[in-house]
Amino acid sequence: MTTLTTPALTSDAPVLTEVHGTTLVITLNRPAVRNAIDATTAAALDAALSALEDDDALRVGVLTGAAGHFCSGMDLKAFPEHGIPTVADRGLAGLTRAARTTPLIAAVEGAAVAGGFELALACDLIVAGQSAFFGLPEVARGLVASEGGAIRLPTRLPYHLAMELLLTGDRLPSVRAEHHGLVNRLVPDGQAVTAALDLAAEISRHTRDAVATVKRIVHTTRGHDEPTAFTLQDPISDRLMGSPQAVAGANRFTRRTT
Repeated sequence: MTTLTTPALTSDAPVLTEVHGTTLVITLNRPAVRNAIDATTAAALDAALSALEDDDALRVGVLTGAAGHFCSGMDLKAFPEHGIPTVADRGLAGLTRAARTTPLIAAVEGAAVAGGFELALACDLIVAGQSAFFGLPEVARGLVASEGGAIRLPTRLPYHLAMELLLTGDRLPSVRAEHHGLVNRLVPDGQAVTAALDLAAEISRHTRDAVATVKRIVHTTRGHDEPTAFTLQDPISDRLMGSPQAVAGANRFTRRTT
């Protein structure tokens, strides 16, 4: 199991980063407001995610929150004065819709609600502590889950359960989320980042191009009918399958199995 050295959470920076081998741990660092996202935090998180995408030495990212909570969404107390946190002129959507190809794992402790849940849904995998919980309470505030919650949740959970969460704003405990496949790994409280790093290490054993290509295919073809999906997939996969690294990989596999 990975040995985790937690970054110093005494920093005033709204987002902290720490490299663990080929994995970048990104920590939302506003514990006084359960890591709610204001304009400064949104910009810092976007910068960290962009750095992860642009660094060839990094294979996987882990997104988490400081001091026992993942993220409580947009900072509504800052909203009247400062408005919606904006990234690339798209609010939190600049974070939840960005077409990034580096795998991202949400390591969830405590609350992952509203925009925080939508951030987790935008990740590729979710590891959660036993006491973690998810929720989209926007409807109770006269708002809607518009940063991907109403789009992604019905594709990740049974339809009626997804609609219950969207329409009531009720919490979804991590144990129930894991039962329905929304959470990949359910671990003891306080162990989410450590487990996410172990999962990241599994992914990092594979080539960066292969992993990125698989993710690009999934995101490009999702929601399309099968003939259209194949048409969209082929140019993406052909670029990798015709590369020298693919030939070398096939040769290694052949030598191993003969």
